[in-house]
Amino acid sequence: MSRYIYRFEKILTVCEQEKTETEIAYKEAVQSFEKIATKLYELLKKKEDLITFQQERLKIGSSIDEISHYSRFIDSMEKTIEEVQQKVVQARTKMNWHEQKLLEKNLEVRKYEKMREKDFERFKEDQLRIEAMQLDELSTIAFFKKERIESMMKIILEMFGRINLLQDILSYFLMMV
Repeated sequence: MSRYIYRFEKILTVCEQEKTETEIAYKEAVQSFEKIATKLYELLKKKEDLITFQQERLKIGSSIDEISHYSRFIDSMEKTIEEVQQKVVQARTKMNWHEQKLLEKNLEVRKYEKMREKDFERFKEDQLRIEAMQLDELSTIAFFKKERIESMMKIILEMFGRINLLQDILSYFLMMV
């Protein structure tokens, strides 16, 4: 039986490597997104806490300088939040792009694996067919050898039969003489 060799094995290997690289890039994109999203969450939480703190200070009574200070600080935070929101959108877009690429690579690898499975099944069927043909050929050879031996045995037996007849005839003539 011959050894199975998949004709697209090198392509499959390259696709698997690309898939692995894409998985790594996707995981990095997810981590980057999570990091930026966490930063955004923390900024929003900090802003919310600051607004709550400012409202409580207003109830107690705050100076205009203090109110102005908190207002400028909140404005500054809102600008930072807007910047981080843009980064979150960019990180999400990048993550989604890598996810799409990963799905494409998974499909490509699966396609080549499925082709390999079908090719291997065809290979096994071919091997069984070849083996059956070889067995048929061997049985045919064995049959003809057996026929040939039987034929030769008949010829030999016929010759012995004729030799015996000749001996009998010779013996008969010798007795007559």
